[in-house]
Amino acid sequence: MANAAQPVLGGPDFLRLLARLSDGAMPASSPALTDRLGQWVDWSRAVALSGALDGRLPEAGEAAEAVDDLLADCAQAEASLLASIGEDAEAERLLDLAEAAAQANFASLRQRYRVLQQAIQTATGRLRGRLRDQLVQASPELARLAEVDAVMEQTLTPREHSLLATVPTVLGARFERVHGQPGWRAAFRNDMRSLLLAELELRFHPIHGLLAALRSH
Repeated sequence: MANAAQPVLGGPDFLRLLARLSDGAMPASSPALTDRLGQWVDWSRAVALSGALDGRLPEAGEAAEAVDDLLADCAQAEASLLASIGEDAEAERLLDLAEAAAQANFASLRQRYRVLQQAIQTATGRLRGRLRDQLVQASPELARLAEVDAVMEQTLTPREHSLLATVPTVLGARFERVHGQPGWRAAFRNDMRSLLLAELELRFHPIHGLLAALRSH
């Protein structure tokens, strides 16, 4: 249950990457999740989480959709997003323009980054909801897991968005610093790709946890 509910902010590798790209302007690590939850979870959310953990188990029902189809959709979505990040022709085109420009201008690349961020968020949010629907129907125990995951997502999503919204700003500042330096284009492209891959991994972490619970049922 803990793996499925772990939030995006529990990713030290992602935070270390942000810290490196910001040249130390951001801390390389965050406080332990257990120390932060008390600050993040307000009273109403705490009550809801307590109810999800301690409440009566719901009755199991019929499966909402074919499990194999759902598992395949999760794998396909992750593979598609990985391909979009790794082989991004639009990002390459924008980098070509930036390389030819005399002055650094990150505006178009920032927009491209946000488009890819939104694609990751939309796809993973939809899959996470579908997985919870499936767990609710699978068994009472998995239904409780789905309820806990829903409460955790509602509670921590604003914090996740706040952190992830800083990424284009960090990347833009790095672009301004390196633009025009020898070999800057390939290095910056790698930075942009690495951040997106790290975000994808973090957003798929709870999905992988829910998938593991579903497979073990």
